[in-house]
Amino acid sequence: MTGVSHYENFPVASWLCPPYLRPAVAAIYWFARTADDIAEEGDAAPQQRLDDLAAYRADLLTAAAATADMATPSLRWPQVFEPLRPVLAQFSLPIHLLTDLISAFEQDICKTRDGTGYANQAELLDYCSRSANPIGRLLLHLYGITDTASLKLSDHICTALQLINFWQDLSQDIPRGRFYLPEDDCALHGVSRGALIALKQTQNATNLIAEQSMNTLAIMLNGLKLVKIIPGRAGWELRLVVQGGLRILNKIKALDYAMLQNRPKLNKWDAPMILWRALWM
Repeated sequence: MTGVSHYENFPVASWLCPPYLRPAVAAIYWFARTADDIAEEGDAAPQQRLDDLAAYRADLLTAAAATADMATPSLRWPQVFEPLRPVLAQFSLPIHLLTDLISAFEQDICKTRDGTGYANQAELLDYCSRSANPIGRLLLHLYGITDTASLKLSDHICTALQLINFWQDLSQDIPRGRFYLPEDDCALHGVSRGALIALKQTQNATNLIAEQSMNTLAIMLNGLKLVKIIPGRAGWELRLVVQGGLRILNKIKALDYAMLQNRPKLNKWDAPMILWRALWM
């Protein structure tokens, strides 16, 4: 994931989160945040990052296997896994969702190292299914919502938020060797890798980014029913997160999709509009 964002859409035990769930939400957040830091922060070589993520996965599996009556296992990241360990047991969190997150970070490291991108939208969506969708599914598990229909609605929202982050950050990610625009769509629009690296905002590039943004909007709209399924405060928090993502899409459109030259951000003046739109969802 674009690690500089550090899960900026993640509801980190905010005032809207029910108090009894705040430790669990914080534990999941710090798991994801620490994996993000391993993959992104500092000046470690790619192989060292991959080795550290392998050790991180081993810590996760050790913590997950430990029972309540066992002595605290030896862990390299106790500050992450000691709070997470009881949460895994209490809420029966699927471990594969957490290992999926690690695999997405590993993929990012390898693709950046090798200078490779995504051949098509299917590959990109597969990445989102591991880099973004697990977060939504984990949070739904905390609320006891595990039916297939709700999980799929969550996937639409989380994938859309991840894609919005990609299109918002093109001007920063491309110079860092991150290429999220699908290669077949680039070819269809006549946009070369060299032109992207040079951050040339041609009409072809504008058309390409516009198409990706509109596809992302459609994905988000497919998940909106979830806000009426999640109860209480959490439902309102989801409304605000969704509207924040939609507001970024609006700003991308207002800038005529010139994301190779701009990076729109939310500011305090956006808050009233986001709140108003959340009220009417």
